[in-house]
Amino acid sequence: MAAQITQVIDGDDPLVVCVMTGGVVPFGKILPQLHFPLQIDYVHATRYKNRLHGGQLQWISGPHHNPRDRVVLLIDDILDEGATLAGIETRYRGEGAREVYKAVLVVKDRPRKHEVKIEFAGLEVPDRYVFGCGMDYKGYLRNIAGIYAEGKPE
Repeated sequence: MAAQITQVIDGDDPLVVCVMTGGVVPFGKILPQLHFPLQIDYVHATRYKNRLHGGQLQWISGPHHNPRDRVVLLIDDILDEGATLAGIETRYRGEGAREVYKAVLVVKDRPRKHEVKIEFAGLEVPDRYVFGCGMDYKGYLRNIAGIYAEGKPE
């Protein structure tokens, strides 16, 4: 993913944004592999609050840097329903970002209420509840190195 990101935004002086809390692991893995000038920021917007199903988008923190006329790269853990990333992208575009790219560790194969274009993706998984590598299970297990799924496959 870092090599793909570099090909697209190297030289753009991007604002690279960690989408908290799930994005912290992918962000931490990707950031040291980006060998070009950039600024970092974070946003914390959530629909889950330690639940298994999402609700309304709630802004907890950020953005902290002005994105006007900047290339913005959002790094998150998973594209599930798409509502969180869509809401964050809308805010950055509304605040004048020149371009907004999205990088996620996992894209869940499922219908979405909000169609979000993901420019950089690690892997695709079936429509199951997954956790690990930044993704939580009821607020826990973000720190485990693998990606695991709840229950048996359908």
